[in-house]
Amino acid sequence: MSEKTSILQLDCISHSFQQGDKKLDVLRGVDLSIESGEIVGLLGPSGSGKSTLLHIAGLLEKPHAGKVFLNGQACSEINDNARTALRLSHLGFVYQFHHLLPEFTALENIILPQMLAGKDRKIARNTAFELLSNVELVERAAHMPSELSGGEQQRVAIVRALSNSPKILLADEPTGNLDEETALKIFGVFKDTVKNSGAAALIATHNIELATKMDRTVKLQDGKLV
Repeated sequence: MSEKTSILQLDCISHSFQQGDKKLDVLRGVDLSIESGEIVGLLGPSGSGKSTLLHIAGLLEKPHAGKVFLNGQACSEINDNARTALRLSHLGFVYQFHHLLPEFTALENIILPQMLAGKDRKIARNTAFELLSNVELVERAAHMPSELSGGEQQRVAIVRALSNSPKILLADEPTGNLDEETALKIFGVFKDTVKNSGAAALIATHNIELATKMDRTVKLQDGKLV
C-alpha cells in the first residue's frame, strides 16, 4: 500500500520574537501532519503561538527554521508571488471576526476571491449561490454584512473560504465571538462543509467542547505540540 501524502505537513517549525533585549521562542521544533478530510483542533492558552503557527501554515509568515509542505510541495523558500498563488489555490482562512467586506453583499463577498483567482464571473456567481444554498443563506445573498446576524456573517465567511476549493482550511477562533449554541451550530456547518469538500482543517480554539467534536486535537505547550 502506498503511503498517503499529507495535505499539510509542518517539519520542525521554530519561530521567535524579539522583546526588547530578550528573544521569545514561541515555536520550538513543531511537527504536524494533516490528511485530506481531517479536522484537527489546535489548543493552547493565549500567547502560546497558535496564531503564529496558523500564519506560518498559511504562508502568511515565514518560519525562522523548519519547512512547510502543502500537498507535498515545499513552500518555505518560494518567492512572494508563488506564495500568493498557493494561498489563492490551496488555502482558505476563517477568523474569529468574519472580515467580510462591508460595502459588498454576501454574494459579492464570495464572488470576489474567486475572480481574484482568475475564475469567470458567471461561474463564480453560480458557485457562490451554491455555497450559500449549502448553508441556507440564499435568501440573504443580496444583504450587506451589517444586515446579517453574527452567525450568518460567520457562515458567509466559512463558505467564502471554501469558494476556491482549497486543500486546507485554517481557522483562528472561528466561533470565538458567538454564543455557545450558535458556535456549535456554526461548527456543524464548518465540519459538514469540510468533510463534503475533502479539504483538511486546522482550527485554533479555546472552546474545549468544540474541540471534542474534531477528529483529534493537539496542544501548544512551551513551544511544542503535545
